[in-house]
Amino acid sequence: MTAHDTLHDILTSRYSCRAFKPDPVPRDVIERIISTAGRVPSWCNAQPWQITVTSGSETNRFREALYTHASTNSAGPDLDWPKQYTGRYKDRRRTCGWQLYEAVGIEKGDRPASAAQMMENFRLFGAPHVAIITSEADLGPYGVMDCGGFLTGFCLAAQSLGVSTIPQAAVASHGRFVHDFFDIPDTRLVLAAISFGYEDADHPANAFRTERAPLDELVFWRD
Repeated sequence: MTAHDTLHDILTSRYSCRAFKPDPVPRDVIERIISTAGRVPSWCNAQPWQITVTSGSETNRFREALYTHASTNSAGPDLDWPKQYTGRYKDRRRTCGWQLYEAVGIEKGDRPASAAQMMENFRLFGAPHVAIITSEADLGPYGVMDCGGFLTGFCLAAQSLGVSTIPQAAVASHGRFVHDFFDIPDTRLVLAAISFGYEDADHPANAFRTERAPLDELVFWRD
């Protein structure tokens, strides 16, 4: 098997896990994940990412406080939301949503059930750990772009070690709360969270896989 084959297998086996077992991931495994993810490229080798990682009672304390906060407060992210989803981007987003709802038995039009499923984001889907990814605010969009690479590296490194992940914009959407809870200075941007642990393979939320666009929708060849 070539290195490309191995990478392809890791990428295709990775998915956004939405139900976790409570078993913690050993600290040395988490350290390996972060160290490997830190090998991704960054602009001028700035490596702008910093990571706050919770375990044990601290994960539960954050989970409970976040859910309570999100239940009664509007979102306020450090980064602007997308202006809108249109065309194929809207279609892909909608397809992913309906795949999830169908997997967990939510019928179209059942808004209370879909809202309850959305709120599971703030329970971290039961994960025993969450990693909060931040970037230095002064580095602007280049720091954000670099941290996107780190997030991908984290998910792939975790997958290679048998650890499941789900990147979550929903957690970062309550940026002020996250800043205050973890004492993250305003000089840093809260970009995303990654909930992680060992998958609950029997949970219906983990029974579907999202599609990927064909090359002819992505690539413009100029020969």
